[in-house]
Amino acid sequence: METFFGINFLDSEYRITNGRIDSIGIDENDCPVIFEYKRSVGENIINQGLFYLDWLLDHKADFKLLVIDKLGEERANQIDWSNPCVICIASDFTKFDVHAVNQMQKNIKLVRYKLSGEGLILLEQINAPVVKAIEYATTISSNKKSGKNKTFDEQTQATIVDMQNLYNSIRDYILSLGDDITEHKLKEYIAYRKIKNVIALKTRSKGIIVHLRLNPNSVQMIEGFCRDISGTHHFTVGVSKVELTIKDSKDFELSKDYILKSYQSN
Repeated sequence: METFFGINFLDSEYRITNGRIDSIGIDENDCPVIFEYKRSVGENIINQGLFYLDWLLDHKADFKLLVIDKLGEERANQIDWSNPCVICIASDFTKFDVHAVNQMQKNIKLVRYKLSGEGLILLEQINAPVVKAIEYATTISSNKKSGKNKTFDEQTQATIVDMQNLYNSIRDYILSLGDDITEHKLKEYIAYRKIKNVIALKTRSKGIIVHLRLNPNSVQMIEGFCRDISGTHHFTVGVSKVELTIKDSKDFELSKDYILKSYQSN
């Protein structure tokens, strides 16, 4: 799970009411993840995953206790419930499976596996789910929220029009890179994933902050534009190594090579 999907393993055969979840984990965005595995085509893997996802959303305290037990209280306090995920892994899926998942508009990923020779396995994600973040209920009135507590949408709306337009241009460029990249709107930032995060965006009044899954030694580090954030605590913990600050269209043009490299190298 860690190697192929960037997900911290928590437990397998996790017992719940009326069933057992094959595997359960927490991803690099601190969102819960359920894995369901089937060997053959046509087994009821998607409905099973949906059942377990609904159970999990009704038993958040149980999941938090599991994270505390496996990874500690600090990680448990970072759990983000805006985008829980079900990953269904099988030898193949039917066209009806793909159509059904696309209609659901939930974060369900279909991953086909193929064995190829001794010790070789291919994992292929065959759908790009349209993901809608689950809204957070909050007791904090909007006029009292600090910038730290604002959601991504609130942060973006609070910026000037030029900065919103800049964000839209960056977003459009990222989504144009390929059909295998999906957009995941989280509570405080947006992650762009293939199977793992490759790019993440956060809006600020001073500019658009972009985190990239890049080795800092593989790119030119320009003072005031990009910096090495490996080993530091940031909003995509454990994911990004390079941070860009894009303030205007000139910075955006400069950023394209960095963004493209992050996409191509992961």
